[in-house]
Amino acid sequence: MKKVFGQIFGFRRAAKVNAGYLLSLAISILLALLVGAGIMALSGHDPIGGYGALITGALSSKRAIGDTLAKTATLCLLGLSVAIAAQAGIFNCGGEGQLYFGAMASALLGAKLSGAPAVIAVPLCLIAAMLAGAFWAFIPAWFKVRLKVNEVITTIMLNSVATYFCAYLSNGPLKTAERGIASGTAKIDNAFAFSRVINLSNLTTSIFVSAAVALLLWYLMRRTTIGYEMKLTGENERFANYTGIHSKKLMLWGMIISGAICGMVGMFEVFGLHKRFTDSVSNGFFWDGMLVAMIMRYQPFGIILMSAFFGILKIGGTGMEKVGIPSETILIVQSVIIFFMAAEHGISESIRARRVRRQARKRAAKEGGAK
Repeated sequence: MKKVFGQIFGFRRAAKVNAGYLLSLAISILLALLVGAGIMALSGHDPIGGYGALITGALSSKRAIGDTLAKTATLCLLGLSVAIAAQAGIFNCGGEGQLYFGAMASALLGAKLSGAPAVIAVPLCLIAAMLAGAFWAFIPAWFKVRLKVNEVITTIMLNSVATYFCAYLSNGPLKTAERGIASGTAKIDNAFAFSRVINLSNLTTSIFVSAAVALLLWYLMRRTTIGYEMKLTGENERFANYTGIHSKKLMLWGMIISGAICGMVGMFEVFGLHKRFTDSVSNGFFWDGMLVAMIMRYQPFGIILMSAFFGILKIGGTGMEKVGIPSETILIVQSVIIFFMAAEHGISESIRARRVRRQARKRAAKEGGAK
C-alpha cells in the first residue's frame, strides 16, 4: 500500500530530488517565525501566546476550520492556475482580472436565468465564468506567441482594465435597483447558490468541485503526455520545437486553462458568498495564490500543502486580534513570514554555495597533502 501511495504522488523521487529544497524551506519558515516572534515581543506581546492564538484562530472551532478550508481551496485553485501556465512556458499575472470577468459573467447569467432549474442553470453559469476567464487570458497569450509581447506586462495591464470595467458596470449601468444595496449587480436566484457545508463559515459545497479540479490538474500536469510536453516547452521552448512539439499551441492552451480556472474561482465567490457581483468580489486572492505557486516552484502537490499553510496564516489572524494583538502588527508578522518563505531560493543558493566551497577546500587540502 505504501509503495502504491508513494508511486501515485511521487514521494520517493521527490524526496531524493527536493531534499535540499525542503531543508532551505524549513530554515526559511524557522527564520520567519523567529523574526515574527521578535516583532511581537518588541510590540509588547507574548510571541508564544500570539502564535498559539494564530493556530486556535484557524482551527479551534468548526467555523474557523470551515473558513480555513475555504481559503485553502481558493488559494489552491489560483496557485494551480499559475502553475499550469508556467509549466507551459508562459506567466499569468492576470488572474485577478480573469477572476473578475468570470464572476461578472456568472452573476449576470445567474440573474438572467432566475426561475430555471438549478441543475441546468448552475453548470451554464460555471461554463460562462470559465469562458470569460479563458477569453481574458487568451488575449495576452495570443500577443505573446504571435507578436512576442511580454505577457507579464499585458496581463498586469489587463488586470486593471478588468477590475475597473467590472466596477463601472456594477456601480453604473448594471447596478441593481434593490433598496439598501450600495453597489452590485442583480442578485442570483437563491436556488442557484451553493449551500454552506459548515454553518456561519465561508465553506460551501464548491469545495468538492475545487478538490476534483485540483486532482484533475495534478493528473494533467504530472501524468499525461500533454503535461510532459508543457513541461518540456516551459524548460526549453527551442528544444521542444525540435522534437516536434507545437510549443506555441501549448502556451496558448496553458494560458487558456489558467484563465478558465480563475474565472471558475470568481463564479465560486459569487454563488457561494456574495450572491451577486460586487467590486469587492476578490481582495487580491490571486496574488496570494500566485505567491503560493512561486514559493512551491509550481509543484502541484506542494501548492496544495502550501495553500493550507497560507489558509491558516490568513484566517488565524482573527485569533491573534482576540488576544489583543493589533491588526497592523498581525499584518507585519504575516508579511515577514511570507517574505522569508519567498526568499527560500536565496537561502537554498547560499546553502549550496557553502557546500561547494567546503568540498573545494577539502579537495584542495587532499591534493596538497598528496604533494
